[in-house]
Amino acid sequence: MQSVIPDDLFLFLISKDLNFKTMNLKTNLALLLILISAIFASAQEVFKNKDLTITKLEKNMWVVETTDNTTMYIIEGSKKAMLIDAGTKCEKLDEVISQITKKPLIVMVTHIHPDHAGNIKYFDQIYFHPGDTILMRMMNVEYNGKVNFVRDGEKFDLGGTTIEVLHTPGHTPGSIVLLDRQTGNCYSGDAFGSGQVWMQLLPHVSMAIYAESCRKMEALMDKGITRIYCGHYPYVKKAFDKTYMTEMRQLAEELSKGTAPEGEPYPTKVGIGTQNPMITTKGSVSIVYDPEKIN
Repeated sequence: MQSVIPDDLFLFLISKDLNFKTMNLKTNLALLLILISAIFASAQEVFKNKDLTITKLEKNMWVVETTDNTTMYIIEGSKKAMLIDAGTKCEKLDEVISQITKKPLIVMVTHIHPDHAGNIKYFDQIYFHPGDTILMRMMNVEYNGKVNFVRDGEKFDLGGTTIEVLHTPGHTPGSIVLLDRQTGNCYSGDAFGSGQVWMQLLPHVSMAIYAESCRKMEALMDKGITRIYCGHYPYVKKAFDKTYMTEMRQLAEELSKGTAPEGEPYPTKVGIGTQNPMITTKGSVSIVYDPEKIN
């Protein structure tokens, strides 16, 4: 389990210009205990079974990491809670989530791919963007509960915490990210990838449209959003910052204009996209694409 010293504590220590050599033993021990407490409070494993591990990352926020490297997030307000995505094969996921929160649960699906919507059967109703209804038909997703469509800019009040929907087409036509402006967090599903984003899939969304989604997200990172929690957290074990978002936007723009670094064959083939995908990289980000369908 990866732990980090929270930014506010780190800045506090630096601002005090502390000289550890001249402090007495009692003061040193007290500061050490504060640091240890902060580290464990910031990343604490709270539940584990054969399918998944749940870790508390922030106050009222947990990451759910499955054994096949998919990711869900739980956000709890004073009145309601939200589950972002529903993983793949997690037995009795509803009962597992109830171990973390007993609040009424909103199940929000960032996009209708099976690694993000695989356990919707455990919930009476779900929320997702109508742009992905075509994927439900293409992938024969069966769901007998109530479907609620969300719109760009829609807000969900959890009680002291408000989660806002941002439509970010690209990876899928209905891909969304969820914004918590109070904490500065964005929960992005696969909209901006987890180091790389897949754009070679069907139904195809043009690279120009995806570049615009990146620009919208980058602009938000100039207005208070500081962390992007991606859809496959086990691969990165961190939130992405604006540098990541800027590189993704630049690469998408270059692909759209035909000026991106030369691509190379991508080894992974999937059933709902081209069988000849390519991948290109800029800095810390990569985009997998269909060379026959860019825009």
